[in-house]
Amino acid sequence: MRIGFASTLLFAVTIGLAGCGFKTEPVPPQQIVPRAIDDLSYAIDDAGVTLKWTYPEKSMNGDDLTEIYSFDVYRAVVPIADLCESCPIPFGEATEIPGGVTAESGKRRVGEYKTSLLRPDHKYFYKMTSRISWWAASADSNIVSFVWQIPPGVPSGFSAVAEDGRIMLSWQPVTTLVDGSPADRQVLYQVSRSDGGKDFVQIGSPLDRTSFTDSDVVNGKKYFYKVQSLMMLEADRISGGVTEIVDATPVDKTPPAAPSAVRATATKKGNRVYWERPRDPSVTAHRVYRRLAKQATPELIGEVTMPTSIFLDQNVPADSSVFYTVTALDAATPANESAPSQEATVR
Repeated sequence: MRIGFASTLLFAVTIGLAGCGFKTEPVPPQQIVPRAIDDLSYAIDDAGVTLKWTYPEKSMNGDDLTEIYSFDVYRAVVPIADLCESCPIPFGEATEIPGGVTAESGKRRVGEYKTSLLRPDHKYFYKMTSRISWWAASADSNIVSFVWQIPPGVPSGFSAVAEDGRIMLSWQPVTTLVDGSPADRQVLYQVSRSDGGKDFVQIGSPLDRTSFTDSDVVNGKKYFYKVQSLMMLEADRISGGVTEIVDATPVDKTPPAAPSAVRATATKKGNRVYWERPRDPSVTAHRVYRRLAKQATPELIGEVTMPTSIFLDQNVPADSSVFYTVTALDAATPANESAPSQEATVR
């Protein structure tokens, strides 16, 4: 009996230990872990740095997520003199920030985190994780890094001038930092463009001059521009002030070719002026001019729209020879008018 009792007791203790919730931490099922953030980005201004990212909307197995419990932001700070490209990044303890719903008005929500605790001549590294509960954390996000220095100021006098097939930008050079001290490094300039006033895209590499001509444009379409100053510290970019946004619309100023084969014949109702119909699809109308023998310059007597290529002059002066010229108009606003055709007279 004693042996049986001991065996029974040992079996009960074994079951109790096996069922204890404190033996190991629970392992979260993969399907409820958020996907890692892959679009962490940063922007620097005179106040510090702003991190941005979009809320994860899917779990690891593709299920929809409607809410994120919290985000953990990890930061590492390394003096420039101590940088080691092959060394592990010394991330510190996480800073927890609240989460929330993953979408607003049908669009993925954008998270934002600002900090101004930055020191010159130091390189900063940031990464993030997201959680749907205290134990279900995502994998690490992409890592962003930058060198903090007092950034250069905002370029002043930014303007845009639109021409035919191009927009010319110009601004004044930046010579000081945002705190008013002189810029001790070369200041460069990054031009960005948008087709609709949002979602700006950088154009080319940073410039060492204070002007830029954008020839990759379409006449009649409005474009928006901004310019940011920056300085380079070895391979790292120190982003500076950003100009106000300006817009410009290139305008077609190239006139069509002059009409050809202009002729004039007399009829009972007046002089009929006609010409060869143009092949240029941009031509929308023609103007007819008349010059009397004693006149130095012709006067406009009528206008016809395409596809018409004939005009009847019903008010022909009886006592003078008349000469006709025709010009072509395109669809630009304002319309471009061609040079006049060769003169034609009634034969």
